[in-house]
Amino acid sequence: MAGNPFPLNKEQLLHAYRTMRTIREFEERLHVDFARGDIPGFVHLYAGEEAAAAGIMMHLADGDRIASTHRGHGHCIAKGVNVMEMMKEIYGKKGGACQGKGGSMHIADLSKGMMGANGILGAGAPLACGAALAAKFRKKGEVAVSFVGDGASNQGMFLESLNLAAVWNLPAIFVVENNGYAESTSREYGVAVDSYVDRAAGFGMPGVTVDGTDFFAVYEAAGEIIKRARSGAGPSLLECKMVRFYGHFEGDAQTYRGPGELDDIRSNKDCIKKFIGAVVGAGVIPDSELRKIDEEVLGLIERAVTEAKAAPLPTAADLTTDVYVSY
Repeated sequence: MAGNPFPLNKEQLLHAYRTMRTIREFEERLHVDFARGDIPGFVHLYAGEEAAAAGIMMHLADGDRIASTHRGHGHCIAKGVNVMEMMKEIYGKKGGACQGKGGSMHIADLSKGMMGANGILGAGAPLACGAALAAKFRKKGEVAVSFVGDGASNQGMFLESLNLAAVWNLPAIFVVENNGYAESTSREYGVAVDSYVDRAAGFGMPGVTVDGTDFFAVYEAAGEIIKRARSGAGPSLLECKMVRFYGHFEGDAQTYRGPGELDDIRSNKDCIKKFIGAVVGAGVIPDSELRKIDEEVLGLIERAVTEAKAAPLPTAADLTTDVYVSY
């Protein structure tokens, strides 16, 4: 596209914006509804981290697998999981992505390559290794992506997965979403190395660190790493330095943050504001088109909540369904 300085055309840029805006509005609505007591269980919000999910998932197809975390709503939406089904799942209703039995931390949709959010820290990494091993044998160029936070990066199963992927030369990508805090413990206190790239080097694989609040930085770095994995060159690690707007979980008072820290990240490190500034400033997309997407997304979220609240609860007879699969 003439005059477009970005690695994506206008249609792709609009898709990226819609993805990020959908994640943001989905999470902002959950923040309100959880505080009202409408939502059962625990909720961990992805607001502020949208650029990482969108930038990485734009390189993936349904045949590529991802293994998510307890903070998985953004990964689900970016991978194409149905928003209406997600909302019903979070509300614990029939018609949810897992028929209301998984809740916020266990949304999965295998048809989209989403192997599931996971309440066990680091547990997605060995799952991604398994998916990557299957992809290697299928020889269709598929990849598997594991997401972990900076806290889960210290888990033994994550480090063992790095080693296994390197030894078996798997088409696996390990994404560390470094938002600065493992629950309430700062990364500087809890992680011995200066960079997660050092962790990757320790297992003989390349790694790169990017600004996770910059969609274009994530998109370009992820593209190179995923292309490398598809070509058979093995695993890599991608560290995205990012921020979360809310606490580790809903109800977290965030007393561990410094004075003014939340105001600063909202004002200066909002990945969506940065994206808007870039594409509108370059004259590639008029602000009016983005505002139209905003309206459409808000309508989608409102419909999703309305349908979720009206949907029936699972019954006692549903308890033992979806437990076993007949092979």
